[in-house]
Amino acid sequence: MAARNPRKPIDLYYWPTPNGWKVTIMLEECRLPYNVVYVDIARGDQFKRSFLKISPNNRMPAIVDPNGPGGREISVFESGAILQYLGNVTGRFYPKRTRERVEVEQWLFWQMGGLGPMAGQAHHFTQYAPVELPYAVERYTNECNRLYGVMNRQLKGRDFLAGNYSIADMACIGWIKPYRRQGQDLDDFRNLKKWFHRMMERPAVQRGLAVGEEIRKRPEDLKGNEEAWKVLFTQTAR
Repeated sequence: MAARNPRKPIDLYYWPTPNGWKVTIMLEECRLPYNVVYVDIARGDQFKRSFLKISPNNRMPAIVDPNGPGGREISVFESGAILQYLGNVTGRFYPKRTRERVEVEQWLFWQMGGLGPMAGQAHHFTQYAPVELPYAVERYTNECNRLYGVMNRQLKGRDFLAGNYSIADMACIGWIKPYRRQGQDLDDFRNLKKWFHRMMERPAVQRGLAVGEEIRKRPEDLKGNEEAWKVLFTQTAR
């Protein structure tokens, strides 16, 4: 009997950010082989023509899976869609039964449409904005606080957001990790704090968060770098 062909590595187009971490965590949890292709978003790698063919929204992460449907290569962009794709491929962390799957999807889309964008705005106005804008800081800090409260209530009496550990938890952990930069204190959210430590103790989460840590740029690294600031924050149609 012929030996089964091993799975070819997935190419992951990545930079160490909360959206990138979602995918490295999932890949590590599933023990899928992958190659990291770094997309330096401060240098403008996301605008390269070769990358736009994979991710037309010029955002990372994106993947190219040579083991796609029917054995044909497939590319996927948008972090939530990538998590769903990998969950479907592996049958892990993304339930097959409709009721359980809907529960996971609700919290995945809640992160994509709420927690991520609001926390991202909080990061921008507290860490990156060239001038102080107290209204914007208060607006997004308060909204993050509200969203933390939503998670805290959901986690009362349960270990994970949708019951069992799932892609919904993977999607959220990277956005809770920099809670101090969002003006939040986990001591104010007892259930969320327990979940946070539970997540951070998982070896695959630790490995996923560590990918590219040595090259990760923090707000203080960008101060005075006008070119990088323009690339990151003054994008228009191209």
